[in-house]
Amino acid sequence: METFIISKLGIQSEVFSYVVLPFLIFLARVTDVSLSTIRVMFIMSGTKKWAPVLGFFESLIWLLAIGQIMQNISNVYSYLAYAVGYATGTFVGMCIEEKIAMGKVVVRVITRAPVSDLIIWLNDNHYRYSNVQAEENQGDANVLFTVVKRSKLEDLLKAVRYFHPEAFYTVEGVKRVSDDDLPIDKRKNQVVRTLSMVRK
Repeated sequence: METFIISKLGIQSEVFSYVVLPFLIFLARVTDVSLSTIRVMFIMSGTKKWAPVLGFFESLIWLLAIGQIMQNISNVYSYLAYAVGYATGTFVGMCIEEKIAMGKVVVRVITRAPVSDLIIWLNDNHYRYSNVQAEENQGDANVLFTVVKRSKLEDLLKAVRYFHPEAFYTVEGVKRVSDDDLPIDKRKNQVVRTLSMVRK
């Protein structure tokens, strides 16, 4: 690659070694680490078909980057570009992962106050939920569970903070949910149709 770029673009050897090559290694690391973050996200969300494709390109780009470093083993700028690219790629991958917001999460809300207003909001916005009467170290409490798409998580948390600013809540990733792609109304209709077929 070095000979090709120098001959075709007329770049001096010193400029290539200390500017062009480190920059290319930096870009390669940013790309492959970003792909790695997204690949892990696909695996955690249960999306199987894209994870192997991303893994192929991730490993290919990494091999190209490490190959150039081995060919220029005495170039300290290549090592710096490799490390900075890795750190930048981690940050870029996290930003992409937040923008895509794939998958679903389970939200647990724990509060000592009645949750009737929050339940009305959940019903109005077609969220499935379960409310459990519990006991904590300071007395009785309500524990409300719901599973939502990550793209809708912030709306839900805003509602929780609005109705119960004192509530304690946790958010955890979920790999698979039964009937997760059917809205509540459609699920009810599907159950009714199934029961009708059984009765016939």
